Amino acid sequence: MDMRKMLGRNVQRIRQEKRLTQEQLAEISGFSQQYISGLEKGRRNPTIVTIYEIASALEVSHMDLVRPDDQE
Repeated sequence: MDMRKMLGRNVQRIRQEKRLTQEQLAEISGFSQQYISGLEKGRRNPTIVTIYEIASALEVSHMDLVRPDDQE
């Protein structure tokens, strides 16, 4: 299980469910659009603080971002 890819898929899915663009999520979260893109592609290795900040910006629990998805 690649946690980075799973987390990225969860972030992308939740972001899209909330009808947010990467740019909008970047503005809300304080991270750059490039960082959000890399995160969604599984290329970033976020800290627990980053996971918490992204979850807060998406208005979900941090557990929603690290929960295994149906592709695992």
